[in-house]
Amino acid sequence: MLQVPPNCDLSLGLRRVGDDASSVWTIQVDERFTNPMGVLQGGFLGAIADSAMGAAVVQATSGPVRVANTDLRVSFLRPVRPGATLTCTAQVTRLAASVAFTEATLHDQHGHLVATASSTFVVTAR
Repeated sequence: MLQVPPNCDLSLGLRRVGDDASSVWTIQVDERFTNPMGVLQGGFLGAIADSAMGAAVVQATSGPVRVANTDLRVSFLRPVRPGATLTCTAQVTRLAASVAFTEATLHDQHGHLVATASSTFVVTAR
């Protein structure tokens, strides 16, 4: 279990929800993170998914580890406007000794799928 969220998660306003076995996070979309078109800038969706997937890897391991992603792929499916509440659910699809493969989905408060993501993480002992 993560003891303290990293500063980037706190700056974004990410909150962990669910039990210890899940990596589910929510965020209230803030106008500060929108692009000139008035929708959430895609990089923030990537940051949310990255944080949730990294947490999923840490939760899936037995013991203190460091994780760093080697790639991040995000597909943007729907625009997200300020005031929306997003829920990001991440899971580890394969965990080996030094690498983890992950996936995440992001839904808005209406249940619409707004983005999907996948990432590969290097896992090392702390």
